[in-house]
Amino acid sequence: MRKYLLLLCVFILVSCNRKSSETGIPVITVSIAPFEYFVKSIGGDDFSVNVMVPPGANPHVYEPFPRQIADLRKSVAYVSNGYLGFEMAWLDRFYEMNKKMIKLSLGDGIDLIESEHAHEHENDHAEGADPHYWVSPKYALDMALSIEELLCKIKPEGKEKYENNLADLKEKILMMDKKADSLFSEYKGESFMIYHPNLAYLARDYGLNELPVEFEGKEPPPSRLKELIDLAREKKIATIFVQKEYDTRNARAIAGDIRAEIIVIDPLSGDWEESTGFIIDALHKSFAENR
Repeated sequence: MRKYLLLLCVFILVSCNRKSSETGIPVITVSIAPFEYFVKSIGGDDFSVNVMVPPGANPHVYEPFPRQIADLRKSVAYVSNGYLGFEMAWLDRFYEMNKKMIKLSLGDGIDLIESEHAHEHENDHAEGADPHYWVSPKYALDMALSIEELLCKIKPEGKEKYENNLADLKEKILMMDKKADSLFSEYKGESFMIYHPNLAYLARDYGLNELPVEFEGKEPPPSRLKELIDLAREKKIATIFVQKEYDTRNARAIAGDIRAEIIVIDPLSGDWEESTGFIIDALHKSFAENR
């Protein structure tokens, strides 16, 4: 039975590879699904995107499947975050597997936040800086410009199309930025609580204060939980945000004590615009209801 399944997997991989080579569509590998949003928004159907960390997986400790490695081997470019835990373990190996790939690290040029909590996770490498910059609209345009430049390099004949698509995307990003500036203008210095600290850039860029439940990248000890409960009461926090990929038990323990609502967010969604808009609206609502 195991031999049959192995043969079936090999057949599927070969079939997928043959189909891709027949269509002639260049493959671009990206670290996380939000980066796919930018590639597709600018490049349209000119490129096939191989996402290494699919929605619902943890990018700090993820290990790729054989199918993803197969797509990586035929990729023309790799778009990395530059600071995610799984990249610390895998990125050099990816580049060795396909030395012809164009390398683009979207973290280059970002005004990085040094990781106060070290972002050390069980079974992974320490991340030198907070890697969650893509959630802030302030950096989305920088990412879009870098990706547009990459696509023009890969397929110069599509330059006019990519420039037009970039202009449309730029308008959406600027509207999102303007919306965040407007909604948070009267809440400068306000605090919000979140299980995993993935909104630090959004907080910094719009004058907010992120309070993470995680302690040094791990579940908090009882002493830390008590400290957080006291802090939440002091700040009159009535909402705790939890990323879709994480266990909500500790967040719910705090929420139960302070009678707070749990809001699940999905910053790793493949739809960056919808996900970021939801996060901004949810944060604003939590502040407004707390007044």
